[in-house]
Amino acid sequence: MKSKGIKSILIVGMIIILAFSVVGCSQEVVVARVNDEKITKDEFYDQLVTQNGEQVLNSLIAEKIMELEVEKLNIEITDAEMDAELAEMQDYYGGEEEFNTFLTYVGYSLDDIKNNIETSIKYEKILEPYIEITEKEMKEYFETNKALFNQTEQVKARHILVETKEQADEVKSKLNNGEDFAELAKEYSKDGSSEKGGDLGYFGRGEMVAPFEEAAFSMEVNEISEPVESQWGFHIIKVEDYKEAKEAVYEDYVEEVRNAIFQEKMNDAYNLWYTEKMGEYKIVNNITGQISDPEKINEEAETESK
Repeated sequence: MKSKGIKSILIVGMIIILAFSVVGCSQEVVVARVNDEKITKDEFYDQLVTQNGEQVLNSLIAEKIMELEVEKLNIEITDAEMDAELAEMQDYYGGEEEFNTFLTYVGYSLDDIKNNIETSIKYEKILEPYIEITEKEMKEYFETNKALFNQTEQVKARHILVETKEQADEVKSKLNNGEDFAELAKEYSKDGSSEKGGDLGYFGRGEMVAPFEEAAFSMEVNEISEPVESQWGFHIIKVEDYKEAKEAVYEDYVEEVRNAIFQEKMNDAYNLWYTEKMGEYKIVNNITGQISDPEKINEEAETESK
């Protein structure tokens, strides 16, 4: 199954803060100051609980129930499943390098992402029995969303981007003399693709600036362009593959359609599962003061029925 979203790690960070806050400590801890005015850890904790405490705690309760259910059902997550989800996520951001750059930008670690992927797969496996998908609705979904599955016209290309026409002519001359395109991209290109030898992967029309697109889609496979000027500088383009536009056929996308419908149904399935499991586990919520004890509820129900 495919997992399309990353669960917010900010919530996990908040939980860590809360966990440290509730540890018994008589010493006043200052988490911030405004001039000489202090903001204590207790004030910070009280505000977090007031604004987000119940929501965050409910999320933690659900995760704890999920872990207990995973253990009870002997659910296992394989390395292959983890690797497939991670690879899909990296592809979405344009490759491993771009994905790692994104993680650095938002302050996440690869371990954070792997933990979220693992949690997501566990939820999917737990919720699978709660989701029914018929062949009829799969075909209807495909016909309704056929445009999403149609293959657009695409090219796969590399480029070398330099600032001046003189530099571009120099690079072109070296290419004409048989030097390697990828190595020259690493040496000369000024954009982020240089580390990958100028590899841009596949792209369709409308994804690149007009002069670049016009040149790339007019070239033959393995052809290398003359310098192409755009707003970014001068490009030398090498087309490595070409895909014609092709109308999608249902039989080729059965698994993708099933995954898409599964993801749409997960929210309702989760609510059903969560309500059911809340009635099976004893839960003591010290923030709200609520206690849910299935055994006691069943005993009361039996007493009332007599």
